[in-house]
Amino acid sequence: MLTGEIRHRVDAIWEIFWTGGITNPLTVIEQFTYLLFLKRLDEKEGVLEPGIRWSGFAHKEADDMFRIVKDEVFPRLKRLGGKNSRFARHLENAVFLIPSPVMLQRIVTAIDRLVGDLPAKNQDALGDLYEYLLAKLSTSGTNGQFRTPRHIIRMMVQLMKPTLQDTILDPAAGTAGFLVEAADYVAGTYRDQLSAESGTPALQQHFRQTMFYGFDTDPTMLRIASMNLLLHGMEDPNIFYRDVLAEAYTEEEKYSLVLANPPFKGSIDGSRVSASLLAAVKTKKTELLFLALILRVLKTGGRCAVIVPDGVLFGSSKAHVAIRQLIVDRHRLEAVISLPAGVFRPYAGVSTAILIFTKTNCGGTERVWFYDMLADGYSLDDHRRQLDPDKHEENNIPDILARFANLEAERSRARTEQSFLVEVGEIRANRYDLSINRYKQRMPAKKEYPPPGQILQEIAQLEDEIADALRQLKEMIG
Repeated sequence: MLTGEIRHRVDAIWEIFWTGGITNPLTVIEQFTYLLFLKRLDEKEGVLEPGIRWSGFAHKEADDMFRIVKDEVFPRLKRLGGKNSRFARHLENAVFLIPSPVMLQRIVTAIDRLVGDLPAKNQDALGDLYEYLLAKLSTSGTNGQFRTPRHIIRMMVQLMKPTLQDTILDPAAGTAGFLVEAADYVAGTYRDQLSAESGTPALQQHFRQTMFYGFDTDPTMLRIASMNLLLHGMEDPNIFYRDVLAEAYTEEEKYSLVLANPPFKGSIDGSRVSASLLAAVKTKKTELLFLALILRVLKTGGRCAVIVPDGVLFGSSKAHVAIRQLIVDRHRLEAVISLPAGVFRPYAGVSTAILIFTKTNCGGTERVWFYDMLADGYSLDDHRRQLDPDKHEENNIPDILARFANLEAERSRARTEQSFLVEVGEIRANRYDLSINRYKQRMPAKKEYPPPGQILQEIAQLEDEIADALRQLKEMIG
């Protein structure tokens, strides 16, 4: 998470845009992102020619800087990866909108200082920068676009342990946070196989070109996601404009791992929803349709970790019960991790959970692991301050990872503990209810009482006080 000082500096840059006449939040984010991207490109040798690199224009006079960025750098940026690359297609309608040399110079100078003050390994911090910018959108939280905190993304990736053989999809990619984290995990875990010296060419090519896929319907998100992935070694990012719930999107049985936090924006127009999804779950609710979509696009044997609103777990409508029954009976549901309600603050207070399941087409659910996550390492208020990462009561993530890696040991846990297993028969008997409160047993609060002798002494003292009060009352009334 960003420090208060970094947030203050981001707000100051935002103010420069605002006072300079760029007041649409989405436009501010786009222009800000282009410049952040150019700053990060400066670390990549050979991507831009020396004369149009950040270090080549950042310290020039305002007029020269403006001319270089507007007439040389920005057109070159729109052609990165080649004229017909996916990246170039996403940026083909991008427009440089900063109106004056002085304004550009102020922003460039401020970004220079901002990025210079980020940690040396600034990948996470830059991802948090994007999230903080996006949180400023007035529509954030009302159109379903909740930015997933980086540490929650990392936990989900570590739970799923992607391999070099995976083909990974985020069907609602946003800024590509899940794909970036998955790429980092794979690159770190399989360093030798991906190294230029000892690696396997076929695996290297798969990692760079055919391993990661992301879809979205927001052109701004597509541009940001493409820039994000390009800087993480994806030569031509597989980021596409796709309305995955619509009839026109027909992919199935293609991906081995789905990582996602789909939008929870209520009901949509049923007339445009794919018939194959409606056949699986007859509903207009996007959170249920996305689960049906994920089951369709996964290969048999494919895995999924997906964030869903709590209503998916216990909703009583036919559609809610049907999608839960489908996952439990036709496939293999492995885990339900209940997240704290404050995870998406400051821009959403929705209660959510992570579902982890495998597509089998033949069942396989025997027991489901439930975990009641009470702390994620940050305060659960709007400030989201980082807490002590080594204290279990302030950060359950290490415990979640350790327990999920050894589910056999969970068999002995009581329902009063933070995690436990529930047999599938009990879940079926409860109409496939997957809310942890349905199965968790609460220990009655232990009440401490004084010793009997002390209680008798206190009673005697009270009797003396009452007797004394009665004597005084009698004296008063004569």
